[in-house]
Formats: sequence, structure tokens, C-alpha cells
Amino acid sequence: MTSRRPRNLEAERAALRAAADRLLAGTPLRSVSGNLTASELLRESGLRRDVAYGDHKDLVEEFQARLKAQNATPTAMQELADKYSEVKEKLAAVTENLTKEQAVSAALRRIVAELDLELMQAREELEQSGNVTRLPAPRRRAARR
Repeated sequence: MTSRRPRNLEAERAALRAAADRLLAGTPLRSVSGNLTASELLRESGLRRDVAYGDHKDLVEEFQARLKAQNATPTAMQELADKYSEVKEKLAAVTENLTKEQAVSAALRRIVAELDLELMQAREELEQSGNVTRLPAPRRRAARR
């Protein structure tokens, strides 16, 4: 016959309270999703369901009441949501500026291409007309000493 370790009810209660605080603050250690549910509370506390609902049902209910009072959004998650909306607005502004710059860039590329064509045509016309005389280069003056 194996002997069981005696349960420490106070340690279990402390684990549940700490897990509730972490979940509500948005900083869970064990919970992957961070959802604010009783199941996530149990996962975060590391306690079995029968232990929590058997001896510590009041703490689970307290967590659910705190959750309702907090409007079901952890403070950290609300801060992230606010920051997300700010970043989303900045992204929209930057995207709009980028679109404008791309349009300007495309117009400039068209202008450069058109000017290049005109320059090539002007050079061809100059080569074909033989009556262009080259002027002598200006003479440089000797430097005075």
C-alpha cells in the first residue's frame, strides 16, 4: 500500500489566486492561449479539475466574478489592442504616402524615358544633317606670374 502525501490546501489556494492574477494581468506562464476561462485558470494553476472544484470552488467563482467586473479583457491585452490600432493607423498613413510616391516615381520614369527618346532622335538628326560645323574650343589664357 502506497502512502499519499498530505495535500496542502493553502498552497493550492495560493496557486489558484496567483494563476487568476496572472491571467487577468495578461501574463500567463502555463496557458498558451491566455483565454480567460475556468479551464485556463486550472491549466495556469496546475491543479486538477476535481481538486479545484471540490475544495476551492469559491476561488474559481471569485475568478469568474473578477473577470466579469473587468469586462473580460485583461489590462495587458487591452493595451496591446490600443497599440495595435495606433500601429494600424500609422500603417495606413505610410501606405498612402507610399502609393503617392510610387505614382510620382512612375511619372518620373515615363518622363525620363521620353526625354531619352527625344535625345536619341536629336542626335540622329544631327548625324544625318552634314551641315553642322564644329566650333573651335575656346583658347585658354596663359596664367600670369
